[in-house]
Amino acid sequence: MDKPWFSFYEKGVPRTISYQNLTLSDLLARAARSFPEKTATNFVLRYMLGGRLTIGGRSTYRKLNEQVDRMATALYQLGVRKGDRIAVMLPNSPHYVITFFAAVRLGAIVVNTNPTYTSRELQHQLEDSGAETIVLLNLFWPRLREIRPETNIKRVIVAHIFDTLGFPSNFLVKSSQKKAADWVEVRPEQDIFFFGHLLEKYAPTPPRVSLDMDDVALFQYTGGTTGLPKAAMLTHRNLMANAQQIDAWLPSGRPGEEKMMAAIPFFHVYGMTVAMLYSVFMGAEIIVVPNPRPIENVMTIMQKERATIFPGVPAMYIGIINHPKVSEYDLRSIKACISGSAPLPMEVQERFGELTGGRLVEGFGMTECSPVALVNPVYGTRKSGSIGIPVPDTDAKIVDLETGVDLPLGGEGQGELCVRGPQVMKGYWNQPGETAATVDADGWLHTGDICKSDSDGYFFIVDRKKDMIIASGFKVLPRDVEEVLFMHPKVMEAVVVGVPHPERGDDTVKAFVVAKDGESPTAEEIREFCKLHLAPYKVPREVEFRAELPKTMVGKVLRRVLVDEEKAKHKAVA
Repeated sequence: MDKPWFSFYEKGVPRTISYQNLTLSDLLARAARSFPEKTATNFVLRYMLGGRLTIGGRSTYRKLNEQVDRMATALYQLGVRKGDRIAVMLPNSPHYVITFFAAVRLGAIVVNTNPTYTSRELQHQLEDSGAETIVLLNLFWPRLREIRPETNIKRVIVAHIFDTLGFPSNFLVKSSQKKAADWVEVRPEQDIFFFGHLLEKYAPTPPRVSLDMDDVALFQYTGGTTGLPKAAMLTHRNLMANAQQIDAWLPSGRPGEEKMMAAIPFFHVYGMTVAMLYSVFMGAEIIVVPNPRPIENVMTIMQKERATIFPGVPAMYIGIINHPKVSEYDLRSIKACISGSAPLPMEVQERFGELTGGRLVEGFGMTECSPVALVNPVYGTRKSGSIGIPVPDTDAKIVDLETGVDLPLGGEGQGELCVRGPQVMKGYWNQPGETAATVDADGWLHTGDICKSDSDGYFFIVDRKKDMIIASGFKVLPRDVEEVLFMHPKVMEAVVVGVPHPERGDDTVKAFVVAKDGESPTAEEIREFCKLHLAPYKVPREVEFRAELPKTMVGKVLRRVLVDEEKAKHKAVA
């Protein structure tokens, strides 16, 4: 069926793709055959001697595939089998790439785990997923140790950031880290193993495991309309399809020649699919950046390593164009950037293009669709405020919020955005009710975002159906934060909202608090309490105390009133 957006596909972008029937394990094995001596991972920690010495390490596709085989052998010998869940709690690093592909090579399921999680948040995810194995950085061990008896964890694999580095980087990093205040020395125990030792001990001879394209490869936790985060089950087919859809959207990409700036986290599905899987699909060099802050760190690495593709979030691009010394950096190696997670103003897109010579466009994705669904054409027509048009083999429509009836494209109506394609998840783990409410019988994923469209088939988000907050590129459920606020002994009532920030391009987490009679908590006191129980990006940046909260006749807090008040304040200041 013809769609209006097909007219805006760039030359070389197909309407439909002949998908390569590769599992994720096959994907890396093929890259190792096709690009054996090309750099797969370029791990950059810092520069010394005026940039002449890089503290980090490189690995070819041949070496990476061998390391994956060694880790897969180790995991199998330790008892990991097909269908088992492996929690991966790592920053961007070669360890993450090795662990991910080793797990899927055995048919195990990767459970992406945010390294900033508190013990409380980590416990929920480990319990819900049923993970029995976890791979984590030594610095994160205290948080696991605190709650481990409450989980099913049988095996702990501890990684050190210097494990995969050669001399002198390994010596320099090890020496400096051991002097740091946050250094954690993990002592060997019967069920605690060390990443570096496993790579040395085991041969690259994993068992051959029969894999199916519809086997689940990943549990990616995401917020929902109710309750705690739930795991979207993404299959080998889902993830491989999305990597190939991205590849099709960038027909100018050169296999074996591109350099991917991997500054967005792999533990987030956006970073994992776009920065890692798509790179392996095309044999690109993955410039692995463990920490994108401060933004000049990203700028320095981009300049030094000559990155060509840079997926990111609006806050990154805004930080770059507003950096006081941006004119001192040569960023003109950048060719293409796709921004996700929050709205991207057109003036940011244009200014970034002026500085780099590359093209920056906005796209839309969700965990439940692996994640990319719509993108503005990279070198074609991009429209201000639009999330773009559907990528190949993806259909999109808008349905009336009351009746569920399809609305015509280009009409005045606003409704819920629905998407359908091979990248849409299998469902939520152990949540059949939530699955049925999100993916209907015809395969349409109901996104929860209220959209409008124009006659060309470009889509525009106008509001969120859910109360989800997007902070620093991550989804925050207000209920998660509110539950912690209600734990505070001085808090009587609390509500949390996301206030759109005009400069950062994402939301500010703000808490409105009503104190108990006779109590006078301070904003800093509330924030410090939240830091004990929440990941940093969930901690309210702002806290406002009120005598009462706006409510409906039946006592439901009117979040929208609070958000509108905040928007009005920002507008008045501007």
